[in-house]
Amino acid sequence: MKISVELTLTPLHDNYEPAIIQFITKLRASGLKVLENPLSTQVYGNYDEVMTILTSEIKDAFKLIEHGLLFMKIVKSDRHDYEPHF
Repeated sequence: MKISVELTLTPLHDNYEPAIIQFITKLRASGLKVLENPLSTQVYGNYDEVMTILTSEIKDAFKLIEHGLLFMKIVKSDRHDYEPHF
């Protein structure tokens, strides 16, 4: 089953950039389809593969920050080529 996941990592401290950069860099290296914009990162692929990688990478990202939030939305389909119709 294909899924699309939107992620927003929000460390709750001043020096937040290194944790975000490492999180995104590791997702890019995972072999998954990864798209980014200024507000979030989208990951696309097979459910089991995406969730296995995200479980590991989220845990590693949380180890780098003292306090933080991760917002995640999951859609059951591969939406990487979505274009609005308006």
